[in-house]
Amino acid sequence: MIHLTPSMTGVASPDPLKFAFSAKTSAHASRGGRRPLSLDESQWQQWWQQESDAEERALYLHIPFCRKRCSFCNFFENGANPARISRYIDALCASLAKAAETPLVQSHPFSAVYVGGGTPTDMSADELEMLARMIRRFPLTADAEVTLEGRLNGFDDAKWQAALGGGFNRFSFGVQSFDTGVRQQAARIDDRETLLTRLGELTRDDAAVIVADLIFGLPGQDDAVWQQDITDVMASGVHGIDLYQLIAMPGTNLDRAGQKGKLGWAADGQQRAAMYAYGGQQLEQHGWERLSCSHWRRSPAEQSRYNQMAKRGAEILPFGAGAGGTIHGYGVMYGRDLAQWHEAQEKGVRAPGMVMGRNPNARMDGLLRGALDSGVLALARLPASLRSHLMPLFDAWRQNGLADLAGDQLVLTLAGRFWNVNMQAGLFEFLQHNPADGSEPALLHGKHPDGKHPGIRHSLV
Repeated sequence: MIHLTPSMTGVASPDPLKFAFSAKTSAHASRGGRRPLSLDESQWQQWWQQESDAEERALYLHIPFCRKRCSFCNFFENGANPARISRYIDALCASLAKAAETPLVQSHPFSAVYVGGGTPTDMSADELEMLARMIRRFPLTADAEVTLEGRLNGFDDAKWQAALGGGFNRFSFGVQSFDTGVRQQAARIDDRETLLTRLGELTRDDAAVIVADLIFGLPGQDDAVWQQDITDVMASGVHGIDLYQLIAMPGTNLDRAGQKGKLGWAADGQQRAAMYAYGGQQLEQHGWERLSCSHWRRSPAEQSRYNQMAKRGAEILPFGAGAGGTIHGYGVMYGRDLAQWHEAQEKGVRAPGMVMGRNPNARMDGLLRGALDSGVLALARLPASLRSHLMPLFDAWRQNGLADLAGDQLVLTLAGRFWNVNMQAGLFEFLQHNPADGSEPALLHGKHPDGKHPGIRHSLV
C-alpha cells in the first residue's frame, strides 16, 4: 500500500503558490540514511591513486573568510585578516599542487570550478593570481566554467584584472538587495548607487559572465522595494540572476533580533511567494530565460554549470577548511576549524572532517533532483517500474496545483517551482517510505545496496 503524507504531496489549496506547504525550511534536499565511515590515512591516500570513473567532474575551493557577518548568515567562519588569509592561501595552494599530480585528478578533465566562501573576493590580487595558477594545473575542459564568488565591495580593478588574467570567466556577486536601507539592516556594505555603478563597469565589455544574487523576504523589503530590486538588477548589465527566498536560520543575527523583538517588519511566507512570482514573471516578460527554479539568464554565455552539476550529483573534489564534495561517490566534508586544518596540511594528512558512505541511488537521485530543480522531468528517463511507482506522488502534486503531466513530462507549475525544494524532499521521503517493488531502490541501478568501493572499511565512526 502506497504511503502518502502532506510533507510529500503538499495540501489542496485555492492558492498553492502561497499555501501548498507551510514553509520552506532548507535550501537543499537529499535522501538520508548514508553512513559515516571510518577511514584511515592509508585508505585515504589510496583514493588519490585510483582513477575516477565519474561522467562529469568539478572542483570546489573554499575560502572561509568574511570582513563582516551579514544578518541572515549562520555560517560565518573567520574574520578577513590579511595575514590569516595569506597563510591559508599558501597552504591551500600547496595542497592543490600536490593533488594535481595524482591519478584521481588527472584521470578525467573538470568542466567547472567554483571558488566559494566566505568571501573569496577578499583575497588580494596576488593571491588570486596564485590560486588561479594552481587551478590551471588541473585538467580542465576547453570550455570550463571557472567561477569566483564574493561581494562587489573591495573588488577593485587590480583584482578584476588578476582574476581575468588567471582564467576566471564567471563571477557571482551577492547583492541580496539594492535598497540602501534594507542593505544596512542586513549588515551589507555599499549603497545602491555604488553597486549599480560597479556592476555597470564590470559588465560593460562582457569580459566575463557576471551573476547577481537577490534575496526576497529581507526585513524592510516590501513589495515596492522588491519591485525596484528587480528593475535594478535587470538594468545592471548582469548576465544571470538568482532569486533566493530568505530562510530563517537559527543562530543568525536576524534570528537573535527577532527573539528580542527588534526585527521590524518583514514579509511573511505568503508575501514571499508573491515576491517570487513577481520576480520570475518580470524577468521572463523581459526576455530572460529560466534555467532553474531560482536562476535566470539574459545571455547564452551564462551556463550556471557548476550549480547544475551539483544538483545532478557530479563528482566534486573539495579543497579547503569547510569544503564539501564527493570523491569516488563518497561524501566528504572537511571541518571548519582553521587550526586543525592547518595542522593537517603541515603533516601532509587528511584534514579532520566527515566521510559518508556511497549513495547507491546517486545516479537516479541526481537525475530526479536536477530535473525538479529545472522545473521539468522527462518521464521517459525513468525506468518503467520507477515511473509507475512514482505516479501516485506525481498525481497528488497535479491535484494540489504543483505540477502538470504534459505528455511524457512532469512540468512544475509556478507554485511547484516556488516549492520545488519541498517537493524534492517529499519525493525522497516517498521513496524511503515506499521502496520500489518492495525492495531496496538501489537495485534499480544494478548495484549492490552496500555500494562498496576498494579499500574502504564500512563501519560507524
